[in-house]
Amino acid sequence: MTQPHKKGRILIGKPGLDGHERGAKVVSRALSDAGFEVIYTGIRRTPEELAATAVQEDVDAVGLSLLSGAHNALFPAVLDALRAAGIADVPVLGGGVIPDEDIPGLKALGIREIFTPGTPLGAVIQAFEAAVAEHRQAAPFELEVDRS
Repeated sequence: MTQPHKKGRILIGKPGLDGHERGAKVVSRALSDAGFEVIYTGIRRTPEELAATAVQEDVDAVGLSLLSGAHNALFPAVLDALRAAGIADVPVLGGGVIPDEDIPGLKALGIREIFTPGTPLGAVIQAFEAAVAEHRQAAPFELEVDRS
């Protein structure tokens, strides 16, 4: 019998052509150090690739990082791809250089939280903990049983 990862499985992705990944790597490491299993997809992924990976890896939350300025197009595109993949219930959190005036609109579309430069890593970890806990309450684990 396999046990689900205690703290949760997080997908960190960089949609679009943004090649800056330092922040995503720092957040990935902080989440890993906090006990999460982190799947980092690397840079320049399509929304569909991110959704497919989220399904394949059975993640509890998705974190998006974007510094290119295309957040108003790419974050909603990832939400659409997750819906098309049948996992619209997976919480999505985003971060990057995102103007304050864009944050309410992104949240209204379904991005659970937005982190801008200077957000303490503790706040990021707490937000992912809350997102995973909420997701797991809404969708209880199905334990896999090895019948061999």
